[in-house]
Amino acid sequence: MSRLVALGLLAGIASATGPANAADLPVAPEPIDYVRICDAYGSRFYYIPGTETCLRVRGRVRTEFRVRNFGEAENSWGNRDSDGYQWRSRGYLYLDARTQTEFGTLRGFIEMYMQQTNESAGYSIDNAYIQWGGLLAGLTNSNFDFFTGYSFNAQVESYSDQSLNQVAYTYAFGNGFNATIALEDRSDREASIGLNGGTLGYGGTRVPDAIGVLGVSQGWGEAQIMGALHQVYPNSVYNGTTGGSEDELGWAVGAGVEIEFGGFANGGSIALQGVYTDGASAYGSTGWDSRITDAVWNGNSTETTKTWNVFGGVSLGLTETVELNVEGGYHNVDAGTSAYDFTQWSVTSNLVWEPVSGLIIGPELQYRDIDYSAASGLNDTYQLYGTFRMQRSF
Repeated sequence: MSRLVALGLLAGIASATGPANAADLPVAPEPIDYVRICDAYGSRFYYIPGTETCLRVRGRVRTEFRVRNFGEAENSWGNRDSDGYQWRSRGYLYLDARTQTEFGTLRGFIEMYMQQTNESAGYSIDNAYIQWGGLLAGLTNSNFDFFTGYSFNAQVESYSDQSLNQVAYTYAFGNGFNATIALEDRSDREASIGLNGGTLGYGGTRVPDAIGVLGVSQGWGEAQIMGALHQVYPNSVYNGTTGGSEDELGWAVGAGVEIEFGGFANGGSIALQGVYTDGASAYGSTGWDSRITDAVWNGNSTETTKTWNVFGGVSLGLTETVELNVEGGYHNVDAGTSAYDFTQWSVTSNLVWEPVSGLIIGPELQYRDIDYSAASGLNDTYQLYGTFRMQRSF
């Protein structure tokens, strides 16, 4: 009997304590997916946890004091209701995601910023595109534009520098040679249409611009030749006024070269580019005077505007921390009627100090001269602009 009682007690204890002991046993922790460095695409990339996609996050903060045109009157300082200066600050965010596929690297890139200028605030996207091997689709710099400046060019430009929605394919031949064909949104390439001494705008979009490029990039520098087709499509008021055909085919061709050289503490480079346009003036510059046209109705027919553009610059690394930049351009406009003819030239220079990596500080001075034809009834003028910038990239 005592033996049976003892066995019963042991069985009861085992049934009461067994599950609790099992619950108290240590449980293996879930594995932690640590952030891994990705060195396949350069520095500062890391794998997004749980994926094979590499991501790089960058940023930039910029503030600049911009003295508006203080050249020949009438200028920005001659009217009490116009801003003599602008104080502008921007905050940038850059996201670069890349994944290797059997068809090449799949990339998504975003560049966006918030901006405050005096009392006005705004938001903008400079780049937002998908790239897969040689195929690119989205918003980024025009394939036509080659030299886009060494200086800040904070207020006026001597060259063409546009970010546009596009689809493009680039084929690499090897040894640094490549070719690109692209369709790009026409909207930001539209200049005015001259009519009876005034100007008219474009009609609705119909055909995107077509771009073709041949380029080379090697140790000495890079070079490019390019061409563009552009539809000149005035609005309906223009058609109603003339009673004739309203659209024309504009085009542009250009070539540029940039050469790297030594001889200075931090090296240097020099660039030169030439562009001729016929009915596609915005390919010659994004810093045109407002008198620029793509075409003019001369009373009998639509005549496209022709422009010659030569621009370039030099960048000198004077010391390890100080850089001098000088650039400029000359632009000649031959419109359908002489009332819209003019010449324009400009020069920009700045001195940039980089006391620590990623921080630049410096002033910039810009001069632009505009000579109108006598038939325009406008007085020749010159403009002066000044900027002081501080910028931190990280």
